Amino acid sequence: MQRPKIKNEHWPVRYGDDVVRIGGIVPGIAKNIPDPDGWVWALLGLLDGTRTVDQVVAELVHRFPAKPADEVHTEVRVDLVKLVEAGYVEDAAELPPEGLTAGERERYSRGRALLGWMDLSVRQSSWDIQMRLRQARVVVVGVGGVGGVAALSLALSGVGELHLVEPDVVEMSNLNRQVLFTERDVGRPKVEAAVERLRYHNSDIAVTGAALTITGAAMLAALAARFDVLVLTADQPREIRSWANQACVRTGTAWVHGGYHGPWVNVGMYRPGTGPCYDCAYVADREHQARLPPRTPAPCGRTPAPHPANAISAGIAGHRVAHAAMSLITGVPPLPANQEYGTSLVTFADSVVLGPSAPRPDCPACGSEAQTRP
Repeated sequence: MQRPKIKNEHWPVRYGDDVVRIGGIVPGIAKNIPDPDGWVWALLGLLDGTRTVDQVVAELVHRFPAKPADEVHTEVRVDLVKLVEAGYVEDAAELPPEGLTAGERERYSRGRALLGWMDLSVRQSSWDIQMRLRQARVVVVGVGGVGGVAALSLALSGVGELHLVEPDVVEMSNLNRQVLFTERDVGRPKVEAAVERLRYHNSDIAVTGAALTITGAAMLAALAARFDVLVLTADQPREIRSWANQACVRTGTAWVHGGYHGPWVNVGMYRPGTGPCYDCAYVADREHQARLPPRTPAPCGRTPAPHPANAISAGIAGHRVAHAAMSLITGVPPLPANQEYGTSLVTFADSVVLGPSAPRPDCPACGSEAQTRP
């Protein structure tokens, strides 16, 4: 590292005379460092990207004359390694990446800063995460309210290749929540309008589409095998999430699903081979439901109601789906996979819906019996 620099978003603040906080105020990133003699504060203040390591050492030798020069040199090297490994330091002298044009670097500069803020891993370049997005291939199955927002977020964030799958046409009732479509699109195939809109938003990436109706796991497996991540935002037929899970277990493809049940927004993210799959959790939940007292619906019938959703519920679900997909691609932030996440729009309360801690032998997708099935 030629000219070490504390990331702007992690710039330290001193509390009183003996504590330095680095990493801002975000839980999971911020850290308090004891500093009784002012050494940490002095060191961090010099890591502004204008000095080499040797220049930092020379300045600290001057500021702390009671310490032997060789001791200062050792302490700086040790502390700098700790700061780099903690993810707080980048190299101000790094060269621009070869895989991104000047226009792309300008386009993604704000996203790069956010990804760097969340990233606590050691990187060769602060552009490494953006390059992973640039090289990624994602298929989005279902381009309605949730899928449209997810696809738009992924396109704007710089995912290099997006493929959209959607069989329906645009209807007027879609326009309260499906952000890729306008009144002029009513009657058009959704996939045609969505591909056109995403290309307008980002001409640096590849966007394609197909008006396919998914009829089973085999179709999803054929899609998943071509991509790094499968995003499932279609909700019909009812078993489509199990189909996606079976397909991705078969192909080893990471996948995300998301949607909403009225004001309850849910997202699940899975990386096959690293823990229980979607169907493991489904089997466990079915067993749990079987142990509960029987449920009896009220005798009065319910009148079929319109799809209960708006731009808020679809948008929150779509953005969370895209965030989960980007986590699977880049590891930033390192969200735990193989579980479900939910948010209540009534209370803003979040929850993690934990499934089994390990794959189930009786799972129809990843269990031992399923693996021996032809």
